[in-house]
Amino acid sequence: MSLDVLTQKSLSWFAAMGGWRTVAEGAASRVLFLVAYLVTGQVSTSALVAVGGVAVFAVARVLAGRKYWQAAVGLVVVGVSASLAGSTGHAADFYLPTVLMQAAGGAVFLASILVRWPVIGLAVGAARAERFGWRRDPARRRRYQLCTAVFVAKYGIATIVLLPLYLTGKVTPLGIAAVLLGGAPAMGVCVYLCWRILRARADPAPAAIGQNR
Repeated sequence: MSLDVLTQKSLSWFAAMGGWRTVAEGAASRVLFLVAYLVTGQVSTSALVAVGGVAVFAVARVLAGRKYWQAAVGLVVVGVSASLAGSTGHAADFYLPTVLMQAAGGAVFLASILVRWPVIGLAVGAARAERFGWRRDPARRRRYQLCTAVFVAKYGIATIVLLPLYLTGKVTPLGIAAVLLGGAPAMGVCVYLCWRILRARADPAPAAIGQNR
């Protein structure tokens, strides 16, 4: 298996969704809301700051690459968060979509493992234009199962941490946890671990190299 599995073709699906820029913008909206709320104490004002920040990112993205739908997705997500917080007056509600996305992500990834159609396998297979060919290789299927399990762990930990903070209305720790566990930091760890998993299995053993000589 080539090491471009997680560095080139296999990440084309991720790039199509906006890549790290989208992940970073999502984290930025949570940071902007939290900082604005700590400074002003006003939920509506903080929501507007978050929406305004993402709107600036969206305009910059459109001008740079004309990626309209990716910019729109970011605006919709932060718009929903801002609407929830603004309508209820509770700052914690800004992070409710993040909590729900972590729980839903964990459920989907776990279900894909249980039915032996791991999400990572589907994504990599689609990116490499091989569709479901990987399912005929038990070793590759196991690797994709393991990589998917990494994301299940990430989503599970995020849900376990975020849900109690949301239910108790602890805005500051909730905001920090949402940025770390629901954004780029945790996603980066998952991608790195998956890369190591696939790389470790892809490299031939020293004995095999000697025999080939």
